[in-house]
Amino acid sequence: MNDRPLAFRMRPKTLEDYVGQEHIIGKDKLLYRTIKADRLSSLILWGPPGCGKTSLAKVISETTKYKFVRINAVTAGVGDIKNAVNEADNPLLNPSGKCILFIDEIHRFNKLQQDALLPYVENGTVILIGATTENPYFEVNKALISRSMVVKLEPLSKEDIIKIVKRALSSKEGLGEFSIKISDSTIEKIADISNGDVRTALNGLEVAVLTTKMNANGEIELTDEIISQSLNKPKAMFDKNGDSHYDNISAFIKSMRGSDADATIFYLARAINGGEDPVFLARRIVICSAEDVGMANPQALVVATAAMQAVTMIGMPESKLILSEAAVYVAKSPKSNASYLAINKALEDVQSKDTGLIPNHIRNAVAKRNGTIWYRRRI
Repeated sequence: MNDRPLAFRMRPKTLEDYVGQEHIIGKDKLLYRTIKADRLSSLILWGPPGCGKTSLAKVISETTKYKFVRINAVTAGVGDIKNAVNEADNPLLNPSGKCILFIDEIHRFNKLQQDALLPYVENGTVILIGATTENPYFEVNKALISRSMVVKLEPLSKEDIIKIVKRALSSKEGLGEFSIKISDSTIEKIADISNGDVRTALNGLEVAVLTTKMNANGEIELTDEIISQSLNKPKAMFDKNGDSHYDNISAFIKSMRGSDADATIFYLARAINGGEDPVFLARRIVICSAEDVGMANPQALVVATAAMQAVTMIGMPESKLILSEAAVYVAKSPKSNASYLAINKALEDVQSKDTGLIPNHIRNAVAKRNGTIWYRRRI
């Protein structure tokens, strides 16, 4: 057992051991009562890495009377689903006639694979528990969503991470066999660096313990420096192809619109660090300059457009300076959406009302010369 990673060994076995997510799994909450009463319906667990999705599924497997089958959507297919159903239907192997099917990374299943689950979820043969880091309302079939309870898990708080780390240091399943000297401030540093991901915290702690020599007193002394080297740098939750892409760019735009230059630079930095396309970022600045700054400072559109051209010509890493300058300029500019409202209102009128004919005095004047029609352009 001790050859397994610390994060695996420290997974909770009961609801009482589970740390965090009090909004859904706290005592007397709906999900808590459902699990305790063994009246579980299909679930979609949605949350960032390391927030406890798999651990919650494991707790359910230890609590329920039903057979528990786990597959990973990255490597599994329709055949694996059918095998799980066949086992559930076998009265010798499974007298209850039901099974809990835990599918990790369920958003990786294509439409055909997700459709294969529907009849078994519908008739109750399978109680589905799907785990995903992506928004299930976009990535999971609506038919499955309608038959499941979608549960949003949040990143663990700093206090939750500290509690789990302290438990790992003292538990016999964890690092209790070692004599470890570590201060409360260093444990807080682990919680800060892990950024809500308990797996990162425990893996880094284990690396620190196993790679640090004992001192003269036979203790493994963990300092801030050792922890920093073991956990590397803080992780920003950003995936340029996932939900965090849209969340971050939305926060970036709203920060510029709200004239918060510090927040604008922060979300710009997250995007750059995550590998976001710099031209895409420049386009968003151009749009914001026209939509939100508008006539309050028309020069913002000139600056943003020049920035987009410069970014296109130069590329990274120098473009980060150009993006920063343009984003701050737009954020600090006064705001007016008058042009935005005006053109939308005018389009609404043109599309839905009788707008009549163009008045004669502003039409293009026409004259005949030698039988030829001439259009005199008045500019």
